[in-house]
Amino acid sequence: MSDGAGIVYIGCYTGQSGGRGTGIVAARRDAATGGLDVLGVVASTPSPSFLARHPRLPVLYAVNELPEGTVSAWTIHSGGALTPLAVRSTGGAEPCHLAVDPGGEFLFVANYGSGSVAVHPLDPTGAPGDRTDLVRHDGRGPVPDRQAGPHAHMVSPDPAGTGLLAVDLGTDSLYRYDRDPQGRLHPTGRIPTRPGTGPRHLARHPDGRRCFLVGELDASVTAYAFDDHGRPVERARVAASRRPGHVQPSEIAVGPDGRFLYLANRGVGTVAVFALDGESPRYLAEVSGIGDWPRHLALLGGHLYIAEERADAVAVFPVDPDSGLPAASPGRVAVPSPTCVLGDQSLILG
Repeated sequence: MSDGAGIVYIGCYTGQSGGRGTGIVAARRDAATGGLDVLGVVASTPSPSFLARHPRLPVLYAVNELPEGTVSAWTIHSGGALTPLAVRSTGGAEPCHLAVDPGGEFLFVANYGSGSVAVHPLDPTGAPGDRTDLVRHDGRGPVPDRQAGPHAHMVSPDPAGTGLLAVDLGTDSLYRYDRDPQGRLHPTGRIPTRPGTGPRHLARHPDGRRCFLVGELDASVTAYAFDDHGRPVERARVAASRRPGHVQPSEIAVGPDGRFLYLANRGVGTVAVFALDGESPRYLAEVSGIGDWPRHLALLGGHLYIAEERADAVAVFPVDPDSGLPAASPGRVAVPSPTCVLGDQSLILG
C-alpha cells in the first residue's frame, strides 16, 4: 500500500570508506512541511553510497562502494523496514552508482575504481542475479591524478528500456549501449566531452529530447539534445558556479516540470539554479548556507534535499514553485556522512 507521509532512504559512507555512518538510514517525510523524522538505521551494510528502487516492486538497491564491489537488495516493508534479499558481486572496484531499467528486468552498476559497467538480471521478486555482462571502458584524460584510467561514474537507462548511457569521468566520455533481452550490452557509440571535463552525472529532461551533464573536474554544465538516432549532441556549455573558490560539482537534477535545473557544488557549498527556457541553461541564482561538501540532492514534493556529507546532515529547502528558487534558510536533520537521498514519491510498500 502507499504511505501518504512517505519514507526517504539515505545512503551513507561507513568506516570502510572513512565515513561515520553504519548503513542505510530511513526517515519519514512530512508531505506538507518537507520535514524529516529520522527513524534510524534500517540496514547495516558497508558504504551504501548510492541507492535505487525497483519501478514496480517494493525493493531497494544499494551499491557497496568497496575495493571488491557488491550490490545489495532488500525488500521494503510498511514503515520503512528492510529485510535482506540478495548480495551480488559487481565484478569491479568501488561501485558508485546504479539504476534499474524502466521495465524492472535489469540492474546496471557503474564500477568507478575499475571503470566498468555491470548488468544484473532481476528475478520476479526483484532480487539481482549473477552478472549477464561486464563491460570495461578504456582510455584516460589529461588530469593525471583523476584521469589515469577509466572511472565509470553513472549509468542512465533510456526511457524505452533497451538503451543505456554510461558516464565515465576518467576517459572524458559518454558511452552508448543497446541492451539485448539476454542482458548483454552492445556498444553503439562513444561521445567525447571536452578534455578535462571529468563527466560525473547527467540528468535527463522529462521531454525526452535533452540531457544535461555535469563536469566534476572543470566545473561545467553541458547541454545536449538527442538526435534522431538517440545520440547526444552538444548544444551549450555553462559554468557550474559563479562563486570564487574551489568548485567541484556533484549531483545534477531537472525539476519534474522541466523548467529548472539544480546543481550541487562542493567546495563553495552552494546549489546553483538554472532556467531551462532556451537552448542553453540560464543561470538564475546560487544558494549558500550549505555544508561545504553537498554530495547529492533530490527534489521531492516541493522541497530540495541536500546530502551534506562532511557536515553530517541532510538539509531541507522549500522551493518556490514559480521562481524555482530554494528558500534562503533550510531545515536540517543529523545523518552521519550522507551520500544519497532517495525519494518517496513512487514508493510501494509491502
